[in-house]
Amino acid sequence: MSQARVWLHSMFQPQALALLAPLADVIDGGTEGSDEWYAKISSCDALILGGTTTIDGPVLDRIGARLRVLARTGIGVDRIDLAAATEHGIMVVNTPDGPTESTAEHAIALMLNLLKQVAVSERLLRSGQGWVDYGVLRPGMEALGATLGLIGLGRIGGRVATIARALGMHVLAYDPFVVPARAVALHVELAPTLDHLLAAADVVSIHCPADATTHHLIDAAALARMRPGSYLINVSRGPIIDEQALVAALRSGHLAGAGLDVFDPEPPAADNPLFRLPNTICTSHIGSYTSAGVLRMQVMACAEVASALRGERPANLVNAEVWKRRRE
Repeated sequence: MSQARVWLHSMFQPQALALLAPLADVIDGGTEGSDEWYAKISSCDALILGGTTTIDGPVLDRIGARLRVLARTGIGVDRIDLAAATEHGIMVVNTPDGPTESTAEHAIALMLNLLKQVAVSERLLRSGQGWVDYGVLRPGMEALGATLGLIGLGRIGGRVATIARALGMHVLAYDPFVVPARAVALHVELAPTLDHLLAAADVVSIHCPADATTHHLIDAAALARMRPGSYLINVSRGPIIDEQALVAALRSGHLAGAGLDVFDPEPPAADNPLFRLPNTICTSHIGSYTSAGVLRMQVMACAEVASALRGERPANLVNAEVWKRRRE
């Protein structure tokens, strides 16, 4: 039997590649969607994808019959048509533990930057407007004693809760899928409804997946329920927020600020109005982009693919129903 082949969205570090070395030849390159790219990946048993590649039924048809595994370095698989992958007998795996710490820390960094007016003050100084007197800037907010509302209490949301409690914050969470014991273990109060959380929190931070149920979960009505002068953080997925409604809430002053690492669509247009508002901090989906985070995700993705190539059931098989009908 010929050696398996694995395509990578970028060349990985040696610690990750070592997991594939006994099992597969590794290739990379080719502009995604180009004829060259399809020629490369059609000879592969597995693809390890970044966060920007869209895989749907027509793409899978064009790739051909050899592909067995689609791996995602990260959590989100919203750009992969899971139903189409399952229909083709292709396993989809991800690395849910890989970005947890880096992304949680990024959420806290955005929150503290907003609360302490770091970016606003820095922009004014760099603009040449000189020293800004007290009273000109909106006063900041101390984290101590403030209420943080988490939409989602999974891996990242749970880690954000732990850090926030160390800062002296009261943590409230809304997650219809979490068991009460998890909230108790994290010393987090569960909100009975999303509306309750929005009305009670000084800062709302989003940590839920993007799917049909969460599309524009934070719309104009939800933003109106948030406390006047509160803050919104999103390091999850852009489509969860109605960006036009968010711009309106920020311009009106109803929200004091927003920290955003994700947008809809991605990459966002250069003239996105969120970039021009003085009360926003916008970063380019770098929440998990740390040396440790990248290495963890690479190692975990390669471990998942190696497991599949050995005929084992991967630990993080997203479309579990494919297992009995997977391509051999």
